[in-house]
This record gives sequence, C-alpha cells and structure tokens, in this order.
Amino acid sequence: MTDPRPRRGLPRRIAARIVGHALVLIARFITAVRADWRGIEPVARQRVYFANHVSNADMPMIWACLPGHIRRHTRPVAAADYWLKTPLRAFVGPEVFNCVLVDRRREERTEDPMEAILAALDEGSSLILFPEGNRNMGDAALLPFRAGLYNIGRARPDVDLVPAWIANLNEIMPKGEVIPLPLICTVTFGAPIKVEPGENRGNFLARAAAALLALRPAEPDRTP
Repeated sequence: MTDPRPRRGLPRRIAARIVGHALVLIARFITAVRADWRGIEPVARQRVYFANHVSNADMPMIWACLPGHIRRHTRPVAAADYWLKTPLRAFVGPEVFNCVLVDRRREERTEDPMEAILAALDEGSSLILFPEGNRNMGDAALLPFRAGLYNIGRARPDVDLVPAWIANLNEIMPKGEVIPLPLICTVTFGAPIKVEPGENRGNFLARAAAALLALRPAEPDRTP
C-alpha cells in the first residue's frame, strides 16, 4: 500500500512526522489509551472507523491507539472551518493527522464533502468518521447519525465499516477543567458492518448506532 499523504517539502514532512510521534506519546502518557479489538483484528485492511463524539480529543485518541502500520494509512474526516482556523491547527490537521477536510457550511461550500471522502478511499486510505457530526454534550448516549456513513457504505461496499466506542475521555478531561484526570481511555473496536442490498438509510443508520452502542461499557453499579 502506498503512502496516501500528498507530496510536501521534506522539512515539513519531517516536522509533521516528529509532531505525530510526539502526540501519540503524549496521548498514551496522559490517558494510557489502549485499543480493545473485539470481533476484528488490527490488520492492514481498508476500513472506515466510525465512533462516538464527546470531545475534541476523540480523533487523536483513535488515531493514537492504532498500530503504526495502520495509522500511517488512516485519515480522519474533520471540519475544515475548525482545522484551518489558526496556523497551528492548519499544520496539525492537514500535515500531522493528514485529515480529509470537509466544509460544514452548506451555504458557503463549493464542493460536495462526499467527493473528498470517496477520493481518499479511492487512494487507498482508511478513515476515521464521527457520524453524529457534532460533539454530544447532552445526556443522550448518541446523537442521530447523519447520512454520510450510509452514503459511504453504498458507494464503496467493499470497505469495512467498523464501530469504535471511546470510553472515559469525557471523564479524563471534564468540561471546564484544564488538568486531565488519571483515568484509562479505551477505544473498543467492534465487528464490521455493511449496507445490506436494498437496505434503506434509516434502517442502516439505526443498525450502525446499535452496533456502536453495543460496545459501550456497562455502567458501574452505584447501589450502596
């Protein structure tokens, strides 16, 4: 498999690689993030990892816990308006994480986000996707899924769609806190799913959400 990253100047590529290794070490040091592979193995197969979304750190946690040979060919799908907002983000998002940047502003965008996503798949990349679209800041386990995951599954049926549940990240970095709490973050990867022949969008997205929720750790019994 060839490296999907676009050709850049050698100094920027070296800097991006160094920063990427540093981010992996920092993520593992702070959260002791670990991967729990259930019903699937960490092999070099093209996949779309779809996950719950509660924090801006969700994407780095999944990216950091993937084995290096998989991480090098895995690109997060991320919001261009967030990652291009500052020069630092514009380096980290496109250069370090090699994000597939999509414009969330329907009124202002000139390209269909699905075109960039499918182009990345056609180049051989795997993807990290958050089908809720926005961070879930409420009490619901999951927000309603947007149509992107279904559209990917229909357009590229040979690509595995792999649920990935991120646990404990909102407890590690609660809203309003600046010092992480010493808890272990676990990313649980489940068995892949696909869009079945003739399956409509609503049924598939409900099934995808159920597959993701099935990986959620049981709530601890707090009965005195």
